Amino acid sequence: MEYRDVIRRRRMVRHFSDRPVPADAVERILASALRAPSGGFAQGWAFLALTEAADRSRFWECVPNATEHAPELQPAPLVVVPMAREKSYVERYSMPDKIEDDPDGPRFSVPYWYIDAGMASLLMLLSTVDEHLDAGFFTIGVAEIPVVRDAFGIPEDYDPIGAIAIGHRAENLPPQVGRIAERRLGVDVLVHRGAWGRHHVDP
Repeated sequence: MEYRDVIRRRRMVRHFSDRPVPADAVERILASALRAPSGGFAQGWAFLALTEAADRSRFWECVPNATEHAPELQPAPLVVVPMAREKSYVERYSMPDKIEDDPDGPRFSVPYWYIDAGMASLLMLLSTVDEHLDAGFFTIGVAEIPVVRDAFGIPEDYDPIGAIAIGHRAENLPPQVGRIAERRLGVDVLVHRGAWGRHHVDP
C-alpha cells in the first residue's frame, strides 16, 4: 500500500469482528514498533501482546471503562499494551557518552519515554493499515493500571500508556461522526510558518 494511502486510511476503529488475523501479520505489526526512534536509543519500552482468547478475556475484565463505553472492541483478535520505562532513559543518559554536567544526574525537558512509546504505537497503527487491517488506541484508566499490572505481572517500572485493539473492522462499522471532516483543523490553522501566527507562505 502506498504510504499516502496508509495515512489517508488510518482511523481509530472501535468496532471489530472476531475474524482471525494471520500470525505473520501480527509479527510484522509488533516488529514495526521496534523501528521507532528513541532518545539516546534507550528503547525504554515494552509491549504486552495478547493473542490468546483467554488472555484477552482476562484483560477485558481489567478495563471495565473500555468494555462499558466501547464493548465492540472486544472481538478484536489482538490487543497490544505499549509500556514506557523512565529508568531506561536515566540509565542511558548516565553513561559516559551521554552524561550531563549536572550533579543531580540526567534531567529531561519532557518525558521522552512516553513520547517514544507513543511513536512506537503509531508505527503499529500505520503497519496495521498496511496489512489491510484496522486498529484503535484506547485508554487504560488510572485505577485500572494497577489491576492490569497485577493480572499480567508487569513490573512496577513499566507504565502502560494505553492499549491497541487490532483486527478486521466489523461489517456494520458505523460511519465516522458526520462532523469529523468539518472539525478537522488544517495546515492553515495548525502550521505556523517562520513565526507564531503566520499561517501562509508570503507570495
